[in-house]
Amino acid sequence: MLHRSQLFAASAACALLLFATAPNAAAQQTTKDGVRLENAINKPERPYRQAGSSDPRDSGPHVAKGFGKRDRRLIYVALPGGSAGGQFSSEMNGVGIVVLDVDRHFEFVKRIPTWNVPASISPEEVSGVAASVATNMFYISTRGRLAAFNLGTDQKAWENTYDGMCCERPEVTPDGKTLVVGSDLRDFWYVIDAQSGTLKGKIQAPKSMFAHNMALSADGKTVFMAPNGVTMTVGDVPSMKAIKTITFSDHVRPFVINHDATRVYANLNNLLGFEIADVKTGEVIKRIEAPDAMWKRQWGDLSKRFYGHGCPSHGIAMTPDESEIWVVDNINYGVLVYDNTGEWPVLKMTFPTTASADWITMGLNGQYAFLSSGDVVEVKSKKIAGQMKDEYGKPMHSEKYLEMSFSNGKLMRTVSQFGEGRPEAVRMRLSALGKATASK
Repeated sequence: MLHRSQLFAASAACALLLFATAPNAAAQQTTKDGVRLENAINKPERPYRQAGSSDPRDSGPHVAKGFGKRDRRLIYVALPGGSAGGQFSSEMNGVGIVVLDVDRHFEFVKRIPTWNVPASISPEEVSGVAASVATNMFYISTRGRLAAFNLGTDQKAWENTYDGMCCERPEVTPDGKTLVVGSDLRDFWYVIDAQSGTLKGKIQAPKSMFAHNMALSADGKTVFMAPNGVTMTVGDVPSMKAIKTITFSDHVRPFVINHDATRVYANLNNLLGFEIADVKTGEVIKRIEAPDAMWKRQWGDLSKRFYGHGCPSHGIAMTPDESEIWVVDNINYGVLVYDNTGEWPVLKMTFPTTASADWITMGLNGQYAFLSSGDVVEVKSKKIAGQMKDEYGKPMHSEKYLEMSFSNGKLMRTVSQFGEGRPEAVRMRLSALGKATASK
């Protein structure tokens, strides 16, 4: 009896062993995606290709951890944010933040709601935008309020009207912790905690009434505060004190500063071009005008109307390495490109835009320039590479937008809305120039 039991147990163990090993043996005869090896060979009578994957982690230009997640390079366009100098309605694209995917030919991603505005009221126009890597927030100012949106959730983090005289264009210090924001056409600039929105103080600029555009030095210590007037105030951010003024020959419009904040390049009323000021002396040292034939007769004909905020040039930007200065041409509806590698900028070419372009923001690495005409221009070739369009395919003429890169929902890099020279890019250009010179 014991012998029979032992035989039965042994037979059962063998059966269990065969049952357990059979799937493994079969698995060894298949590809990773389950196709039998004899069928996984490409033959004329039985064509074969490896199965594709439905997991986004397996392909694409950017691969990140987590199902369906990837690194992204996006443009955030705040609306309503401009009208191509009055050429179009600023309300034609609605209200909100429209997000576009740079790596997918600027295709529409989503619209982030900002404010629920009744149809019976015209929405307030966005006056400026900024973003902080440290806080992972996107900031929108209007003439009435300042708001922060969490870039990880697309939800509003905070909103403030302060003393009721807020707000013009904002800028973020390099550490991402402080915002410097213009007042609503008054004579001071706010200094604000970027995480909480708490007011830290104000920089008074009594000689620069009608606060409008601004620039912040690369180290975040010096702010340039320009009114729609002739006198710009230079302020010290840590002490929140004005330290000097610079007076131009006409009203200052958009302007930029170079990488070390030693020069200011400013569009002015009644000028197709710009003036250059030396920050140390506080004096204008050069006036750069486009050739007379391009603009003076047309601008002097008061019967003609030109879009572009009432001036020949409303838009200026430097490439990050400062090799070029781009200037909007509101007379001929295009962009003037100046070579900036010599003692003074020299006009080297022009190119047309699809509408009046009243703002230029340089994108990440200086690959693209984003224009308020809606055009996305490849900087190297000066060719229009695409257009910023909303979910209905309509071009957006906002002047308030930023290119940003993300990894798993976290902001990694961004740009300033102002096209300023960047220290690292200038160093690389000058280093390459030195090596080229040494090799000759």
